Amino acid sequence: MNITYKTGFTPEIDQIIEVYNSSGINRPTGDRERIAGMYAHSNLVVTAWEGDRLVGISRSLTDFCYCCYLSDLAVRKEYQRSGIGKKLIELTRESIGEQTALLLLSAPSAMDYYPKVGFQKTDNGFIIKRKK
Repeated sequence: MNITYKTGFTPEIDQIIEVYNSSGINRPTGDRERIAGMYAHSNLVVTAWEGDRLVGISRSLTDFCYCCYLSDLAVRKEYQRSGIGKKLIELTRESIGEQTALLLLSAPSAMDYYPKVGFQKTDNGFIIKRKK
């Protein structure tokens, strides 16, 4: 498996939706316009490719100097457990630099994953959930 990575490139929306659907991530993939808007308003995208096939993606919002919210991390099901997610996080961290905190909200099913790739669990967060 020869995986290459790109930073700062947004794939076609249909490619992103395919990865989301395969990965098991819960996103509004039936709403192409909403997925497009999510990427139009994000400022850090890191992708993983096998040839011309998108196999993984991370999407973040950051100021590149204090904080970065890792909003999406998705890897096609058949590529999971091969280090791609970990590498996407590593490249995100390289892009934001050491002065920038990386934070996220985890899906319940991924709570065991993030400590394995360097995240520390925190109990001092709050959320106002979306209505839709």
